[in-house]
Amino acid sequence: MPNFTKTAIKQSFIKLLNDRPLKQITVRDIVEDCGINRNSFYYHFADIPTLLEEIIMEETTQIIEEHPSVDSIEDCLIAVMQFARQNKRAIMHIYNSVNRELYEHYLWQLSEAVVTTYFDKLTAGTPIQSEDKRIVIQFYKCACFGLTTEWIRTGMHADIQADIHRLCELKRGMAEEMISRCTLQEK
Repeated sequence: MPNFTKTAIKQSFIKLLNDRPLKQITVRDIVEDCGINRNSFYYHFADIPTLLEEIIMEETTQIIEEHPSVDSIEDCLIAVMQFARQNKRAIMHIYNSVNRELYEHYLWQLSEAVVTTYFDKLTAGTPIQSEDKRIVIQFYKCACFGLTTEWIRTGMHADIQADIHRLCELKRGMAEEMISRCTLQEK
């Protein structure tokens, strides 16, 4: 059975985070918004950073679970940016706070998960050196993370989906070519 109080705390926090910067949100604000007492908050969370980390971790896990199959690099990038697009102000408030490192840590994990899922599918049944596969995944993970971080850093103003689509058109076949070269080098 889901814990309704814990869920209410998270929802109130995200609502407040969409309204104001993280440093302006207190436990008092959260408990007043969701109609509970402070003890209930502290029963579930040690502090606001712990609450924030759990929310980011859960969102990361949910996005990964929602994309058990990724068919393209474009799908990878769109999956990684999904939560940020849905919670733009909250993400900007996190990004511009002392908790940026925490967000970037989970963004890195998410980038790795979706890119690895894609390349596992792309290389299924293809003999490829594990070191080569690791390097290719690292390259695309960095690209995915970097594009997302730059988009957030610049205020999420650009039509990122159109930019991603165009970038993927320009790079079409590159991943497959890299995989092909990896298999050619195998002894």
